Amino acid sequence: MSGHAMPEKSLAEIQREVDAYISQFKEGYFSPLALMARMSEEVGELAREVNHYYGEKPKKQSEAENTVEMELGDILFILSCFANSLGIDLTEAHNKVMNKFNTRDANRWTRKSDEL
Repeated sequence: MSGHAMPEKSLAEIQREVDAYISQFKEGYFSPLALMARMSEEVGELAREVNHYYGEKPKKQSEAENTVEMELGDILFILSCFANSLGIDLTEAHNKVMNKFNTRDANRWTRKSDEL
C-alpha cells in the first residue's frame, strides 16, 4: 500500500467523488461502449506495467514511466464512471460477488485452516 496518510474512502464515496468530477462537464459520462473501450485501454496499460516490472518485457527508454498503482487508480476511476453511468452501486455489486464466492465457490480452494 502507498505511504500516503489520506483517509480511507468507501466505494460509495469514490463513486460520489467521481460523479462530482464528471458532473462539472456538459459532456457527462461516455456511452457504455466508449467506457468499455476506455476500460480495455486502461487494462492494457496495466498489463504493460506489470510486464515491465514483473514480466519478461522491460520498457524501452522511450516509453513513459508509470506505475502499477497509477494504472490501478485509472481502472478504478473508469470503473466508477462505468458504474455511475449505468446507475450501479459498486458496493452492492461487490456484496453480490462475495456472496457468490462464499457459497458457490466455498470449497474450491484449500483453506489455510485446513492445513493444520
